[in-house]
Amino acid sequence: MEERVLVTEPIIPSVIEKLEEHFQVDVGNRGDYNDEESLIEVIPKYDALLPMLSNPVTGEVIAAGDRLKIIANHAVGYNNIDLETARKQGVFVANTPDVLTESCAEFTIGLMLAVARRFFEAQRYLLEGKFEGWEPLGFLGKELNGSRLGIVGMGRIGTAVARRAKALGMDILYHNRSRADRQIEKELEARYIENVQDLIPKSDFISLHCPLTEETEHLIDEESLENMKSDAILINTSRGPVVDEAALAEALHEGTIGGAGIDVFEYEPEVHPRLQTAPHCLLTPHMASASHKTREAIGMLAANAIIDVLEGKDPSEIPNLIQP
Repeated sequence: MEERVLVTEPIIPSVIEKLEEHFQVDVGNRGDYNDEESLIEVIPKYDALLPMLSNPVTGEVIAAGDRLKIIANHAVGYNNIDLETARKQGVFVANTPDVLTESCAEFTIGLMLAVARRFFEAQRYLLEGKFEGWEPLGFLGKELNGSRLGIVGMGRIGTAVARRAKALGMDILYHNRSRADRQIEKELEARYIENVQDLIPKSDFISLHCPLTEETEHLIDEESLENMKSDAILINTSRGPVVDEAALAEALHEGTIGGAGIDVFEYEPEVHPRLQTAPHCLLTPHMASASHKTREAIGMLAANAIIDVLEGKDPSEIPNLIQP
């Protein structure tokens, strides 16, 4: 019987073509598998699943996968997958770290610049016909050069952001679960802050790059926002629930912080209504890794993991594989 792979929604065509060289491949439509029931219904037919973060690969889904051997997530994380059940069922899980580091770091700096220099407010002003010539007080913003960047999560992406920020003349503070390599600290002249709440009032920009855990859910809450400088800017390209959206919306409407750039949301794809109307806030649709080069690399990592597992390669030789 030919082995079958389900890709839950369209991805870069070259990735699909690679899988089709080896297996029968079915590709869903966007949104087809964003609920548990739809996955439970079809999963018994497949040997491998290539899902998105938006697909809930729950314990019930995995248990229904009688033929399922591997779940290769199209993402750097796997908080949408029940890892414990996967282990119990003998199902491999793979993710795709590293390849999106540079793309996400570039995007984070872009978001920082766009909010600080008010790009989109200014464009809207111009397109609404309000621009009547150069204004000495028009759209005064905040420079990155000479500002202090507080990074929460100094992993691959956080470090890549710090390198770019340093090149733009920013001073680097950071918090991480464990202190970074001293060589990295020396290279970036970065200062380690042991507590996030101590980092917040010292920073002109705060950029979040931490995983979503019980400890980091609502890490940025009402109290954290109250401790930010009145002109500080918050950037989140990590996971939506790290920020209390209702509290952030209130802080922006009240003008107690300077602005925010948000690429991920607490109840994605829903966005808090008050956040949608908040001033000095740029919202983007979870697109930090959205370059053709990076999305193809993500897909190829997932595809290669599926090919290796289904064709019997020694699991110890397969990168980014969680063994049952």
